[in-house]
Amino acid sequence: MESGFVGEMVGTAILVLMGNGVVSNVLLNKSKGQNSGWIVIATGWAFAVLAGVVTAVALGSQGHLNPAVTLAFFALGHFPKDELLPYLSGQIIGAIIGAVLVWLTYLSHWKSTEDAAIKLACFSTGPAIRAPFANMLTEFIGTFVLVFLVVAIFNKSVGTTGVLGPLTVALIVYGIGLSLGGPTGFAINPARDLGARLAHAVLPIPGKGSSDWSYAWVPVVGPILGGISAIGVARLAGMM
Repeated sequence: MESGFVGEMVGTAILVLMGNGVVSNVLLNKSKGQNSGWIVIATGWAFAVLAGVVTAVALGSQGHLNPAVTLAFFALGHFPKDELLPYLSGQIIGAIIGAVLVWLTYLSHWKSTEDAAIKLACFSTGPAIRAPFANMLTEFIGTFVLVFLVVAIFNKSVGTTGVLGPLTVALIVYGIGLSLGGPTGFAINPARDLGARLAHAVLPIPGKGSSDWSYAWVPVVGPILGGISAIGVARLAGMM
């Protein structure tokens, strides 16, 4: 099996399992971490990124775990065409697997949580204030920062190597979550949102309500445009 596909699938599964796992821990009724707050969520997502990237790289992929990253590098000629489909499919499938594992981990808590919106938040993102253009702009900016800084930390002038690279990426995600995550929940990753939303739609979650497909385009389009813009600016600035 193609190493890029396997690495992206398993790495993204770990990313979503730990990332949506911390959201579930904070939000679901009778969880020991209930109401522990936004900083816990942002911290958990940072560790999720570190674990996912290290896993993916160890399995032979570049550790993108994010279609916005893969498509950005591809659109500007920095990623091979024959690797595009394996990476994207691995990321979506991995996100679905990770979301299913979250569902299983918290299997006893879905029935105890009555609020359907909270259950959906354990899978996919949603806006604090629903304003689609503004929400998309938030996702654009957050993903731009992520991708631009990823290029910066792996630039030869910075010389980031080994596990320090994934650790630095995780810290960047942590910072994005703390600074920019409030309006939309900082998806900054189409697979992380879409794959988990698909899982929410099909899983037998008691009282789950709608999967909010009318919003689903925002955490897909915003990150993709933000990622492509970031690569373009980085190239113009001579960073790559």
